[in-house]
Amino acid sequence: MTVGGDDTLAGYVSVHGRPPGFTGCDGGAYSVGVFSDDDPGPDGRFGAALLFIRWSAGNSPEGHLESDYLAFAVDASAAEAAVGRLPLAEVKRILDALIVARQGGPVT
Repeated sequence: MTVGGDDTLAGYVSVHGRPPGFTGCDGGAYSVGVFSDDDPGPDGRFGAALLFIRWSAGNSPEGHLESDYLAFAVDASAAEAAVGRLPLAEVKRILDALIVARQGGPVT
């Protein structure tokens, strides 16, 4: 895909006007967004991570998963932008690893 296309998290949101959806390795439907700390850590940097919302068959949220911090920056928007540059394939890999970890299996 070309730069600025929908192959990254932020690119997808920009092109489609909504967060991407994934089918997790558990068969569940998930959407994803980026969140950051409200306040900087002791080192003065903000952490940003992924928040996956699991949706029921009736389109109601029924749970969520959060990644570890994936980027740090001196302001929250820069940390969020760094996470937004993740390729969608990497976002899906992170989702599946979180699902496996929640189920008590080995994280790959």
